[in-house]
Amino acid sequence: MKAAALGGAQPVLFHQSLPSFSESEWALNAGYDGVILDLQHGELGLEAACGILRSLPRGNAYAYARVGSIDAWPILRLLDSGARGIIAPTVESRAEAEALVAATKYLPVGNRSMGPSRPALYTGDSYADAGNLAVSTIAQIETRIGVEHAEAIISTPGLDSIYVGPADLAVSYGLPGRGDWEDGPVRDAITHLRELTTAHDVTLGIYSGRPDYTAALFADGLVDYVGLGIDLVLLNRAFGDTISALNAARSSGSTS
Repeated sequence: MKAAALGGAQPVLFHQSLPSFSESEWALNAGYDGVILDLQHGELGLEAACGILRSLPRGNAYAYARVGSIDAWPILRLLDSGARGIIAPTVESRAEAEALVAATKYLPVGNRSMGPSRPALYTGDSYADAGNLAVSTIAQIETRIGVEHAEAIISTPGLDSIYVGPADLAVSYGLPGRGDWEDGPVRDAITHLRELTTAHDVTLGIYSGRPDYTAALFADGLVDYVGLGIDLVLLNRAFGDTISALNAARSSGSTS
């Protein structure tokens, strides 16, 4: 996902960490632009993720998967099942970014094996060229070291995007492990990454847990897309809100 390809759009994606076909369908129906299948945390395994990818509309450009490491074999399985973007965690060097490009792009850009398991997954005169254009190679920067090496990472040929992991990034600066930072070193890092990604025509995304924070990031032009919310947190909040509302109704009824 190069910046020029967005055409001014500000995609909002949903983090899914549970092996449910329904969740991604609900999210897209609610108005999310896409999904990030999270194989790094949670209960979502490779087989389930590949199945969910096959269930998503083929034309969805934001059917992403976040892997647990830069290991070519699971990345290949996810891409052949229809993933349109691969997010690799904790990228801290040019060499790691190059390994990610090698795993996600066909020759001559990378070294992805040509063995599609879905017919006509990419359409065009050249299957390899079409595949390289269709797949977003995304390095997640979520440590102080990654920020320090950001320009070397971002300038890697074949890299399309940077995704910020704000909680881990905060921990690397000695701060509490949370997101949605409005000031301090995490916010400074976001601003720095925005400058570098703009200079290299690479997009910038981030995880956020708050709609108002997401809207402010877009309004300030700090990011191009956001992963807004994760199923575990959203479900936990919904359960808590439902029981709290019931208890409040019970309390109100007992005093009337």
